[in-house]
Amino acid sequence: MELAAIRRRTLPQALKEQGGPPPALKEQGGPPSRDADGMAIAAFVLGLLGLLVMNLVLGPLAIVLSSLSLLYGTKRRGRALLGLALGVADLAVLLGLVLADHTVSWSLGG
Repeated sequence: MELAAIRRRTLPQALKEQGGPPPALKEQGGPPSRDADGMAIAAFVLGLLGLLVMNLVLGPLAIVLSSLSLLYGTKRRGRALLGLALGVADLAVLLGLVLADHTVSWSLGG
């Protein structure tokens, strides 16, 4: 009988009865926030790299990662927005190069 009552409780109810989440989760902000922070940093790095190489792949990837990190509520909101802007800039650079050379590839040699 007691086991069935334990199974019926939901996680928020159990945490409320125990006084809240464990201290480790309170200090770190919990796993979703940490994952969102990592996605924001990854979006920034990929957007920055996408300006130089593989902007066809890295630009949209930076846009998706930054959007997800903003959706999950990252603490690094500025970095996520910068990753979003760099991802859009990657696609703008790609569009400019395609219009200039009529090709998806580009080189610095002329």
